[in-house]
Amino acid sequence: MPPESRADYFKKRRETIGQFSVSVPRAKLDALTEVLKEKGQTKTQWLNEKIDEEIGK
Repeated sequence: MPPESRADYFKKRRETIGQFSVSVPRAKLDALTEVLKEKGQTKTQWLNEKIDEEIGK
């Protein structure tokens, strides 16, 4: 991928995708990761569901 198209790709991505990052205790993160692994769900999928619940979608 040429540098220009890579830069364009990320510029367009930043227009539609936001970053959400928080620090949580390792034990909680490990427990959540295990539960999600059992459900076959990613953290991104899980968080999107929780956000939709919160905003009423």
